[in-house]
Amino acid sequence: MHSHSNDHDHHRHGQLPGAGRAFAIGIALNIAFVLVEWTCGVLANSLSLVADATHNFSDVLGLALAWGAMMLARRPPSMRFTYGLRGSTVLAALANAMLLLVATGGIAWEAILRFQNHGAVDAPVVIWVAALGVAINAGTAMLFMAGRKTDLNIRGAYLHMAADAGVSLGVVVAGIGMAYTGWTWLDPVASLLIVMVICISTWRLLRDSVKLALHAAPENVDPQEVRRYLAGLPGVAEVHDLHIWAMSTTETALTVHLVMPAGHPGDEFFSHVVRHVEERFHIGHATVQIETGTSANPCILAPDHVV
Repeated sequence: MHSHSNDHDHHRHGQLPGAGRAFAIGIALNIAFVLVEWTCGVLANSLSLVADATHNFSDVLGLALAWGAMMLARRPPSMRFTYGLRGSTVLAALANAMLLLVATGGIAWEAILRFQNHGAVDAPVVIWVAALGVAINAGTAMLFMAGRKTDLNIRGAYLHMAADAGVSLGVVVAGIGMAYTGWTWLDPVASLLIVMVICISTWRLLRDSVKLALHAAPENVDPQEVRRYLAGLPGVAEVHDLHIWAMSTTETALTVHLVMPAGHPGDEFFSHVVRHVEERFHIGHATVQIETGTSANPCILAPDHVV
């Protein structure tokens, strides 16, 4: 005997109505800016501008990936994909983080080589183009601010854009330094600082997305607290085979076996448990199996080490 939540409104946390519009605007603005920044970086002989443009382009790909995953997550379940394609949002977050780290490796290598041959840099062009980048990236980050706490993909987009604004500000500072001192080595130094900022901002996204890809319980859910809640329910003598995992970057599922010697507690009990699990722990898809524990054939999934 089992029960699960059929209220699909529980499954839409974090899928903000304006998220698609935010992705579209963010991608369009950043594609235009990448073209301008790359061109100006080459003409001004500025590696920091080229590095920033490369970083922005990787973010455009990341935004497109996250947006596509969000669209796939809305597809209904099928006979083959019984959860739909919700898991694509987790894969997108993981790919987004890995894409950024690969891009930073190329930037770092080019910056090290530039120390040996940095050449003349058109500092005024660097300053004005990077300042434009600050405005565009900060504005794009604001579009994702509302959903950053409820969706890992949206948080990834927000972090990328916020980091980009900070990176562009660093390039502005480097350009001002070159304009007043003539120290062109500030250009590769700024590039290496960009790499550091990207790696720091990407680490948590990579860590969280890897955990979700491995079906770990989301950070906002305490499995021990869930177990204590279930064990404290009236008539429950034992809790085992408890599993909590992310179906997507916004939706969490749970399965559990409850031993209730008095027998089936009725649909009202299930409705109460499902509702409270969603309200207290943000788990919108709960499946509960009832056992009496009086049979000569105990549940083979009862030991904690059995999956």
